[in-house]
Amino acid sequence: MSNMKFFTRQIQADTEKGISIVDITDQITEVVRDSKIQTGSLHATCIGSTGSLTCIEYEPGVVSDLDRAINALAQPGIEYEHEKAWHDGNGHSHVQAAIIGPSIVIPVRSGRCALGTWQQAVLINHDIRPRTRKIEVSVMGTL
Repeated sequence: MSNMKFFTRQIQADTEKGISIVDITDQITEVVRDSKIQTGSLHATCIGSTGSLTCIEYEPGVVSDLDRAINALAQPGIEYEHEKAWHDGNGHSHVQAAIIGPSIVIPVRSGRCALGTWQQAVLINHDIRPRTRKIEVSVMGTL
């Protein structure tokens, strides 16, 4: 039976005000490389209730399409109960982030993230102001 290993690191990325989509593939690839884990899984979680993670083809058309789709699902400028309590203008930001979700899991095979040719991991800031987002990354598996 092989010994399971566990490796963690926090990465971060600067974002513009939402919707701001940032490619973090190179950063998580570096974490996998540094972990030396050959077979397993990478788990990444965005810290904060107005940020999310997903995988897309990171090219201008898809980025624009995703921006439009997210804003259609939880539109800015309409009434949110969050606004009634906090008056901070970001009720839609919380809903958008919850719909996408804060975490992703990516298989690790032969010491690399098992992503498709046109697939990248992205961070999305939904908030109404720029943020430096922290992402907790864990890699577990065998050497």
